[in-house]
Formats: sequence, structure tokens, C-alpha cells
Amino acid sequence: MSIEILVPNLPESVSDATLITWHKQPGDTVVKNENLVDLETDKVVLEVPAPESGILGKILKQNGAIVVGGEILALLEPQAVEESLKAAAASAEPEPEESDIPLSPSVRRLIAENALDPSLIKGSGKDGRLTKTDVMDYLHKKTLQEAQLIVPAAKEIPPSPPLPKGGEQIPQAPLTNTPPLEKGGAEGRGISNLRPEQRVPMTRLRAKVAERLLQAQQNAAMLTTFNEVNMQNVIDLRNQYKERFEQKHHVKLGFMSFFVKASIEALKRFPAINASIDDNDIIYHGYYDIGIAVSTERGLIVPVLRDADQLDFAGIEQSIVDFGAKTKAGTLTYDDLKGGTFTITNGGIFGSMLSTPILNPPQCAILGMHAIKERPVVENGQIVIRPIMYLALSYDHRLVDGREAVQFLVTIKECLEAPAHLLLNI
Repeated sequence: MSIEILVPNLPESVSDATLITWHKQPGDTVVKNENLVDLETDKVVLEVPAPESGILGKILKQNGAIVVGGEILALLEPQAVEESLKAAAASAEPEPEESDIPLSPSVRRLIAENALDPSLIKGSGKDGRLTKTDVMDYLHKKTLQEAQLIVPAAKEIPPSPPLPKGGEQIPQAPLTNTPPLEKGGAEGRGISNLRPEQRVPMTRLRAKVAERLLQAQQNAAMLTTFNEVNMQNVIDLRNQYKERFEQKHHVKLGFMSFFVKASIEALKRFPAINASIDDNDIIYHGYYDIGIAVSTERGLIVPVLRDADQLDFAGIEQSIVDFGAKTKAGTLTYDDLKGGTFTITNGGIFGSMLSTPILNPPQCAILGMHAIKERPVVENGQIVIRPIMYLALSYDHRLVDGREAVQFLVTIKECLEAPAHLLLNI
């Protein structure tokens, strides 16, 4: 009797998913809990494991199909499993075990598409786990090596004649008649006239990001206010204690924990910025779930620090590290991404000097960090060089007045320029 391979139940906020890749074809032997197919949703990639060992039968949904929870993807035939497994084991070359080299869906796709042996690739993720960047770097190096092997050997270039000594005349090369170019334009100049294009469908994540950003601009009265912060005291404090901090908490002390703490202090003073609009109602949140925007190969995602006000600096830094590891491994869950009352995005890691971040609906404000640059500033009547960062706060003017937005950003500036405020809670 055939076993139905079903789409798993999707969260309430997700109506459907896109079938990305089948890892097995009809007639292939399947082992229980082996990943059969990847489904992409608006936020994460879901794996569909085999419920039992068997032979994959008819595939009912092909790559690119839109599916919903409980829909039948394929049929699994459990008969003659042991014989097939033995035959496959006898004929197949030994492969690394899944437990030895855990692979995320995106990494597994790359390895399968390029017929790679994962045991030959050095992983940079947690516990040596392979990331998509590791595989891409390996492919790049492999391509370069192959290119060097197939490039024809260049003709040996005779040694250049010695340069003439002072007073000697430089010999002139004999003039030759060069035939005129037969074609004009780009071809005559040796320029290729090829203009390649490639049309690919948007990923579900990219489409969702586009939808939400457009929604934010159309449905909110969005404004942005700016300020600058002198990061000298934060940098000095971090340099003074970062080694002891890492030894005690086993995590590095970064800048993001300072900004999270400063943002929470400002949110407590201005509750409207931690609120959201629901039709004609304002929802004031009595908790602080801070979203940290992260750029990935698939697009922008925003993992959420739950009850961030109850976390110390080490707890915030560890949570951010954990999110980074999950992002690389492709193991972020819906619980990691849903909700949030306020968002922080750091374009400075890419070199951004100034930007206007777009709201993350239904939140009414987002803080943008930027690159730290040394600039001349005036202190006590003297011009000095200080590490300065520009800050940007985009907000929904329907809920937040300009005065509140400006004072919110000034509060963050004060907390960062005098970090004792954060440590002493004053």
C-alpha cells in the first residue's frame, strides 16, 4: 500500500509554499527521515522527510509548484525495501553520513547540482558545518584551477633587447601595412556585441520583502530624522573590557548590544515608538521584542530578540551569534522571525554612510546604524578627531510626532556617548 508524502502543516501566517527541489526521483530508494524535497515559504525553507523507508513512486507536484498544508506531494512504495537498500549499498560508493556532515537545504542543493563531495570542503560554520559560502568558495577555486589547466600554453616570448645606453639611438621597428578594419562599430573595435539576459522567478522571501516594503511606503506616513553619535566612549569601554568579557561569557562584546540597550531605554521613555497601529486602534506593547535585520543569500530577514529588556549584554551578544549561526545553516524557524516591536538595521557593515531605513510593518519605527568614521568635531572650543556614526530613525508620523522621534534619537545618542547610563540605569 502506497504511503502519501504530504506537505507539513504551515504556520497560521503562511498560506502556501513553493516546491523548490526534489532530492529524489521516481524509483529511487528512500531511507526513513531522509529529506525528499525542499519547500520555500516567505521566511524559511522547510524540509519534507520521508515518513518511512521505501521506493519513491509517482511525484504529483513538480518543481515550482505552489502547495498548501496537507497536500499530497508524492507516493512512497514500502515494498522490496530491504532488497533495494542492499543493492544500493553494494553499488554505491561510500558517502559521508548525514550526522558527520549536516547540510542545510541550500547547501545540499549546491552539492547535488555540482556533484561535489562535501567531505572535501572545509566548513566554517558551527561545529565545522558547511555553509553556502564555503561551497561557493570551493566552486570558485575549483573553477580557477580547471581554467588554468585548459588555458593553452602561451608562446614563449623572446627576451627583450637590452635598453640602449646614453647617446645611442633606439632602433625603430619596420613599418608594416595593417589591413583596415572591415567592420565598424563595436565589432570593429573588438568589443563583443553580446548582451546576455537571464529571467528568473523571484524567491518567496524576495517577493515577500518587496511586498512588505511597498506596503510600508504606501500605508504609512513615513518620515526619517537623523543625528550623529560620538562613539569614542563606547569604543574605549569595549576595548578596555572585551577580553575579560569574552573570557567570562565566551562571546565577543560587539556594538549591537550597546545599541539594543540604548534603544530599550529610549523606548521606555517614548512608548508610542514601541507601539503599532491596528485599523483605528493603537496597540501599546508592554514588552520589548527587538528585531535585528540580517542580510542573507536569499534576502533580508529579521530575527527577533524576545524580551530584550531582560537580557544583559552577554545575553544579547549570544543571541545575535546564535541567529548568525542559524542563518548560515538555514535552520531559522518561524518563532525566530515572527513578531517584533522595534527593529535595528546596520548598514554600516557594508560601508553605508547614511540611509533612510524602511519600516517593518506593523512596527512604527526602525533605527538605522551606519559606518563609524573619524571626523573633526568641536569639544570645549577645540577641534578634535572623533569616531562618529550617523543614526537614522524612520517612523510612522500617524502615530509618532516629530518631537518624540527627535527626542528618542537624542536619548539613544546620550546613552551611547555616556555608557554609564546603560550600566547604572540612570
